[in-house]
Amino acid sequence: MSLTGIPDAGAFLARLVRLDRSAPVRLRPAGERVALWARLPWDVIVTREVSGTVESDITVSAAELLSHLSRSDPELPARRDTDWRWPLPPGGATVVERVAVAELNQLAAAAAGTLREVTGGGLGRAVGQRAVRDALLDHVALVVTPGQGESVEIPQRLVQATSRMGFLGPDDVEGPDARVLVSGRWVGVSAPYGVAWLQRVKKLTVMPISSHPKG
Repeated sequence: MSLTGIPDAGAFLARLVRLDRSAPVRLRPAGERVALWARLPWDVIVTREVSGTVESDITVSAAELLSHLSRSDPELPARRDTDWRWPLPPGGATVVERVAVAELNQLAAAAAGTLREVTGGGLGRAVGQRAVRDALLDHVALVVTPGQGESVEIPQRLVQATSRMGFLGPDDVEGPDARVLVSGRWVGVSAPYGVAWLQRVKKLTVMPISSHPKG
Protein backbone atom coordinates (compact mmCIF):
# COMPACT_ATOMS: atom_id res chain seq x y z
CA MET A 1 0.00 0.00 0.00
CA SER A 2 1.08 3.54 -0.72
CA LEU A 3 -1.02 6.48 0.48
CA THR A 4 0.50 9.63 -0.96
CA GLY A 5 -2.55 11.72 -0.15
CA ILE A 6 -1.76 11.62 3.57
CA PRO A 7 -3.31 15.02 4.45
CA ASP A 8 -6.61 14.04 2.79
CA ALA A 9 -6.62 10.57 4.32
CA GLY A 10 -5.66 11.98 7.70
CA ALA A 11 -8.50 14.52 7.63
CA PHE A 12 -11.02 11.77 6.83
CA LEU A 13 -9.70 9.42 9.51
CA ALA A 14 -9.37 12.09 12.20
CA ARG A 15 -13.02 13.13 11.84
CA LEU A 16 -14.15 9.51 11.70
CA VAL A 17 -12.26 8.59 14.86
CA ARG A 18 -13.73 11.58 16.71
CA LEU A 19 -17.21 10.25 15.89
CA ASP A 20 -16.41 6.58 16.56
CA ARG A 21 -13.09 5.58 18.10
CA SER A 22 -13.61 1.91 17.25
CA ALA A 23 -14.69 2.43 13.62
CA PRO A 24 -13.18 0.25 10.90
CA VAL A 25 -12.18 1.82 7.59
CA ARG A 26 -12.28 -0.04 4.31
CA LEU A 27 -9.66 0.67 1.64
CA ARG A 28 -10.57 -0.20 -1.94
CA PRO A 29 -8.67 0.28 -5.21
CA ALA A 30 -10.15 3.11 -7.28
CA GLY A 31 -8.07 3.24 -10.42
CA GLU A 32 -4.90 5.12 -9.52
CA ARG A 33 -6.41 6.23 -6.21
CA VAL A 34 -7.67 4.66 -3.00
CA ALA A 35 -11.27 4.92 -1.83
CA LEU A 36 -11.70 5.11 1.94
CA TRP A 37 -15.07 3.85 3.19
CA ALA A 38 -16.56 4.03 6.67
CA ARG A 39 -19.89 3.82 8.48
CA LEU A 40 -20.96 6.59 10.84
CA PRO A 41 -22.85 5.87 14.09
CA TRP A 42 -26.10 7.09 12.53
CA ASP A 43 -26.12 4.50 9.70
CA VAL A 44 -24.62 6.61 6.91
CA ILE A 45 -21.82 5.26 4.72
CA VAL A 46 -19.17 7.84 3.83
CA THR A 47 -16.31 7.71 1.35
CA ARG A 48 -13.44 9.82 0.09
CA GLU A 49 -10.87 9.08 -2.60
CA VAL A 50 -7.25 9.95 -1.90
CA SER A 51 -4.01 9.67 -3.82
CA GLY A 52 -2.28 6.31 -3.53
CA THR A 53 -2.58 2.65 -4.35
CA VAL A 54 -3.75 -0.47 -2.56
CA GLU A 55 -3.43 -3.97 -3.96
CA SER A 56 -6.76 -5.33 -2.73
CA ASP A 57 -9.88 -4.57 -0.70
CA ILE A 58 -8.71 -4.28 2.93
CA THR A 59 -10.38 -3.30 6.20
CA VAL A 60 -8.35 -1.99 9.14
CA SER A 61 -8.90 0.01 12.32
CA ALA A 62 -9.35 3.71 11.48
CA ALA A 63 -7.57 4.77 14.68
CA GLU A 64 -4.62 2.46 14.00
CA LEU A 65 -4.32 3.61 10.39
CA LEU A 66 -4.38 7.25 11.49
CA SER A 67 -1.59 6.48 13.97
CA HIS A 68 0.47 4.80 11.24
CA LEU A 69 0.05 7.77 8.90
CA SER A 70 1.06 10.24 11.62
CA ARG A 71 4.33 8.32 12.03
CA SER A 72 4.83 7.96 8.24
CA ASP A 73 4.75 4.20 8.78
CA PRO A 74 4.43 2.53 5.35
CA GLU A 75 2.99 -0.68 6.81
CA LEU A 76 -0.74 -1.26 7.17
CA PRO A 77 -2.21 -2.10 10.57
CA ALA A 78 -3.47 -5.64 11.15
CA ARG A 79 -6.30 -6.59 8.83
CA ARG A 80 -9.80 -6.57 10.31
CA ASP A 81 -11.81 -7.64 7.28
CA THR A 82 -14.45 -9.38 9.39
CA ASP A 83 -15.26 -6.06 11.11
CA TRP A 84 -16.87 -4.75 7.93
CA ARG A 85 -20.50 -5.91 7.89
CA TRP A 86 -22.34 -3.40 5.72
CA PRO A 87 -23.24 -3.22 2.02
CA LEU A 88 -21.86 -0.52 -0.25
CA PRO A 89 -23.85 1.37 -2.88
CA PRO A 90 -23.58 0.00 -6.42
CA GLY A 91 -21.65 1.91 -9.08
CA GLY A 92 -23.20 3.92 -11.85
CA ALA A 93 -24.89 6.62 -9.76
CA THR A 94 -27.19 9.13 -11.44
CA VAL A 95 -27.02 12.84 -10.61
CA VAL A 96 -30.58 14.08 -10.03
CA GLU A 97 -29.97 17.59 -8.67
CA ARG A 98 -27.34 20.09 -7.58
CA VAL A 99 -27.50 21.90 -4.24
CA ALA A 100 -25.46 24.86 -3.05
CA VAL A 101 -23.00 23.92 -0.33
CA ALA A 102 -24.07 27.03 1.59
CA GLU A 103 -27.62 25.65 1.79
CA LEU A 104 -26.39 22.34 3.22
CA ASN A 105 -24.24 24.19 5.75
CA GLN A 106 -27.29 26.18 6.88
CA LEU A 107 -29.41 23.03 7.22
CA ALA A 108 -26.69 21.29 9.26
CA ALA A 109 -26.18 24.31 11.52
CA ALA A 110 -29.91 24.73 12.14
CA ALA A 111 -30.31 21.09 13.20
CA ALA A 112 -27.26 21.28 15.48
CA GLY A 113 -28.65 24.45 17.05
CA THR A 114 -32.03 22.81 17.65
CA LEU A 115 -30.39 19.85 19.37
CA ARG A 116 -28.34 22.13 21.64
CA GLU A 117 -31.42 24.18 22.50
CA VAL A 118 -33.58 21.19 23.38
CA THR A 119 -30.97 19.20 25.31
CA GLY A 120 -29.81 22.33 27.11
CA GLY A 121 -33.32 23.29 28.18
CA GLY A 122 -33.82 20.72 30.86
CA LEU A 123 -34.12 17.51 28.85
CA GLY A 124 -31.43 15.85 30.88
CA ARG A 125 -32.25 12.18 30.50
CA ALA A 126 -30.04 10.34 28.04
CA VAL A 127 -33.03 8.51 26.57
CA GLY A 128 -34.74 11.84 25.90
CA GLN A 129 -31.66 13.24 24.21
CA ARG A 130 -31.36 10.17 22.01
CA ALA A 131 -35.02 10.46 21.01
CA VAL A 132 -34.56 14.09 20.00
CA ARG A 133 -31.36 13.28 18.12
CA ASP A 134 -32.97 10.40 16.22
CA ALA A 135 -36.00 12.52 15.33
CA LEU A 136 -33.75 15.24 13.97
CA LEU A 137 -31.68 12.76 11.97
CA ASP A 138 -34.84 11.24 10.46
CA HIS A 139 -36.25 14.64 9.54
CA VAL A 140 -36.36 15.23 5.77
CA ALA A 141 -34.17 18.30 5.38
CA LEU A 142 -34.50 18.65 1.63
CA VAL A 143 -36.62 17.25 -1.19
CA VAL A 144 -35.42 17.44 -4.79
CA THR A 145 -37.69 16.74 -7.72
CA PRO A 146 -35.87 15.90 -10.96
CA GLY A 147 -37.42 16.67 -14.31
CA GLN A 148 -38.44 13.03 -14.66
CA GLY A 149 -38.95 10.43 -11.98
CA GLU A 150 -39.99 10.51 -8.35
CA SER A 151 -38.91 13.04 -5.75
CA VAL A 152 -35.78 12.24 -3.75
CA GLU A 153 -35.74 12.94 -0.01
CA ILE A 154 -32.53 14.04 1.70
CA PRO A 155 -32.80 13.28 5.44
CA GLN A 156 -30.80 15.18 8.02
CA ARG A 157 -28.65 12.04 8.45
CA LEU A 158 -27.00 12.74 5.11
CA VAL A 159 -26.67 16.45 5.73
CA GLN A 160 -25.01 15.86 9.10
CA ALA A 161 -22.65 13.29 7.57
CA THR A 162 -21.37 15.71 4.93
CA SER A 163 -20.98 18.41 7.58
CA ARG A 164 -19.41 16.39 10.40
CA MET A 165 -16.95 14.69 8.03
CA GLY A 166 -15.82 18.04 6.60
CA PHE A 167 -17.00 17.19 3.10
CA LEU A 168 -18.61 20.61 2.59
CA GLY A 169 -15.37 22.54 3.14
CA PRO A 170 -14.95 25.81 5.07
CA ASP A 171 -18.10 27.86 5.67
CA ASP A 172 -16.50 31.04 4.36
CA VAL A 173 -15.26 29.53 1.07
CA GLU A 174 -17.65 29.28 -1.85
CA GLY A 175 -16.98 25.95 -3.53
CA PRO A 176 -18.71 23.90 -6.20
CA ASP A 177 -22.27 22.73 -5.65
CA ALA A 178 -22.96 19.37 -4.03
CA ARG A 179 -24.74 16.75 -6.14
CA VAL A 180 -27.66 14.57 -5.12
CA LEU A 181 -27.07 11.01 -6.36
CA VAL A 182 -29.26 7.96 -6.75
CA SER A 183 -27.93 4.44 -7.25
CA GLY A 184 -30.42 1.61 -6.87
CA ARG A 185 -32.00 1.91 -3.43
CA TRP A 186 -29.30 4.32 -2.28
CA VAL A 187 -29.38 8.10 -2.15
CA GLY A 188 -26.20 10.08 -1.76
CA VAL A 189 -24.82 13.58 -1.44
CA SER A 190 -21.55 14.16 -3.27
CA ALA A 191 -19.87 17.19 -1.72
CA PRO A 192 -16.53 18.78 -2.68
CA TYR A 193 -14.51 16.57 -0.29
CA GLY A 194 -16.42 13.31 -0.07
CA VAL A 195 -19.68 11.45 -0.54
CA ALA A 196 -22.28 10.33 2.01
CA TRP A 197 -24.67 7.48 1.19
CA LEU A 198 -27.84 6.18 2.83
CA GLN A 199 -29.77 3.07 1.86
CA ARG A 200 -33.42 3.99 1.51
CA VAL A 201 -35.81 1.93 3.62
CA LYS A 202 -38.07 -0.31 1.61
CA LYS A 203 -41.70 0.62 2.02
CA LEU A 204 -43.72 -2.28 3.42
CA THR A 205 -47.41 -2.91 2.86
CA VAL A 206 -49.25 -3.50 6.14
CA MET A 207 -52.23 -5.86 5.97
CA PRO A 208 -54.71 -6.64 8.75
CA ILE A 209 -54.30 -10.23 9.92
CA SER A 210 -57.94 -11.03 9.13
CA SER A 211 -57.45 -10.16 5.45
CA HIS A 212 -54.07 -11.88 5.04
CA PRO A 213 -54.25 -14.99 2.79
CA LYS A 214 -52.80 -17.08 5.60
CA GLY A 215 -54.43 -15.16 8.47
